[in-house]
Amino acid sequence: MRAIGQDSFGGPDVLKIVEVPRPVPGPAEVLVRVRAAGVNPTDWWHRATGGLAGDVPIRLGWDVSGVVEAVGPGVTLFRPGDEVFGVPRQPAPAGTYAEYVTSPARHLAATPAGLSPVEAAALPLAALTAWQALVDTAGIRQGSRVLIHAAAGGVGHLAVQIAKARGAQVFGTARTANHDFVKSLGADEVIDYTRTDFTTAARSMDVVLDTIGGDYGPRSLRTLGQGGVVVSLASPAEAKLADEARSLGLRSVFMITEADRSGMREIAALAGAGRLRVRVDTVLPLAQAAKAHEIGEAGHTAGKIVLTVSA
Repeated sequence: MRAIGQDSFGGPDVLKIVEVPRPVPGPAEVLVRVRAAGVNPTDWWHRATGGLAGDVPIRLGWDVSGVVEAVGPGVTLFRPGDEVFGVPRQPAPAGTYAEYVTSPARHLAATPAGLSPVEAAALPLAALTAWQALVDTAGIRQGSRVLIHAAAGGVGHLAVQIAKARGAQVFGTARTANHDFVKSLGADEVIDYTRTDFTTAARSMDVVLDTIGGDYGPRSLRTLGQGGVVVSLASPAEAKLADEARSLGLRSVFMITEADRSGMREIAALAGAGRLRVRVDTVLPLAQAAKAHEIGEAGHTAGKIVLTVSA
């Protein structure tokens, strides 16, 4: 089968088409014929550094949508022909930039009717990250006041919708050009962080979702009400920041997304009901994976990038 591989770490040009054996599903696994694969910031970080992927040669790709081609021993959830999507083996790469990929059956969910393969491939990692941060980690509920940084971004625009679906009051940071988009997702108030200090515009928050890192964690503490929490996706919370949060009766936590069938089913239900819409910026064929990375790293996309693999 065709896949995208790399024999060295570096820029997008290290990515190339390779021919590799088609994988065979093991016990409790399924073989998926890949229809589309999402591209995420973690992809180009691993391409450049190895990260959790280990030493070269490596094959990238986390998000997948496709069709179950075969099932391994013991699988009861799916059968050949089922449409599925998910983040196999997260947080390690599953190698979804390929014509076929194996996955533990319980790392996938049934693709909801009405969701295209491209949309299904764009959703899993970003939506699951938002779900686990807001629902599982922060415990948002009806009436929670939530501040989402980079609310027009890949994770952010899905986090806005998930928070609203849970009955939260949502504040988001975004450039003015993206305000209409973020408001269309349900945000109650949008702050242009280039013109306004978000620490003065957002007060008494219960939850802050920090997708940016740097000084956003310490500054976000100033927006929280008593008992509030900053959930960071960008970098581990420093001990000093965690100590400062505790001294104020607050929390600061770092989260890594995990494979989670329960969360994927919740996401599928929201998407199937039309309450979770993913914005797709760029669609390219598998052979142009390097181009997809170039576009993503430039930082000017408004939504997700997706590679198409098969019809």
